[in-house]
Amino acid sequence: MFRRSVRRDNQDMPTASRSNTIPPQVYFVGSAVFHYLGPAFAVLLFARVAPLGVAWLRIVSAAVVFALWRRPWRTLRLADRATVQLIAGLGVVLAVMNSCFYEAIARLPLGTVSAIEFLPVIVLAAMGVRSPRNGLALALAVAGVYALVAVQLHGEPLGVALAFANAGLFALYIVLAHRVSRASRVPGIDGLAGAMLFAAPVTTAIGGWVVLPHLLDPVAIGAGVGVGVTSSVIPYVCDQLAMVRLSRATYSLMVSLLPATATVIGIVVLAQIPAARQVLGVALVVAAVALHRDRAQAGATPPTRARTPADPAGDTALRFG
Repeated sequence: MFRRSVRRDNQDMPTASRSNTIPPQVYFVGSAVFHYLGPAFAVLLFARVAPLGVAWLRIVSAAVVFALWRRPWRTLRLADRATVQLIAGLGVVLAVMNSCFYEAIARLPLGTVSAIEFLPVIVLAAMGVRSPRNGLALALAVAGVYALVAVQLHGEPLGVALAFANAGLFALYIVLAHRVSRASRVPGIDGLAGAMLFAAPVTTAIGGWVVLPHLLDPVAIGAGVGVGVTSSVIPYVCDQLAMVRLSRATYSLMVSLLPATATVIGIVVLAQIPAARQVLGVALVVAAVALHRDRAQAGATPPTRARTPADPAGDTALRFG
């Protein structure tokens, strides 16, 4: 087992060496763009396949890519029972969260859903570190989310409910992904790869039946695979390469731009032109995410560990639908 581990580490060294020649901010930009470019393509695919079917295509295609690349069953075979259960739980959350996310963006603008998604991050930070700074961040976030959803509650109450369900699952994802990233027997992105394997049958139970009529449609399948790669493969890899070299504080500040990134992509790809009220709401959420601080940033010293895509912001563990 030791020889196999050494051989694998040697195989990974050239890739790590090459990645160090590229500034980590470049990887972050790639991650930020693809986090919402993939869902934007998914919205376009909704005209051909229902949202739950697109969610199935995303999860299953990503699971296949990670399985071929990482072969996570080898790691799972060596992991203890508690770790396997943890990874399985993360897989269930991934499946349900993505299903809610796609049903939400089928009804609401992409920028609105992404801004709502950040509310649990700020709430968790405010609970972990009670400070005037986090109190102000929470107030800004609440005001921003209210500005975004007040109008939508009258026109798309189901979309708002799904967006908040996605946000709640996102909070649960933060907790589980944080624990997976600390599991000693799940190195690198193998924990994420294993979670995707567990997510595939769960998302099949949720929406696999929706995609059945489209399995012989090469355009739908090809587009679905593209959504999976752009939404669940490329961003996770970029996160890993960025977070190895970016400090938590720097990453958290850069992450504050993501709701705005989603809004811009919504404008460019989907022609979702926001009203002034929506622009104000996104701006308030951006300010809140930039302002908030977690426990480690407030002065606690976190344990030394490797950062992985399952926990892309270190202990902050920010991740997007």
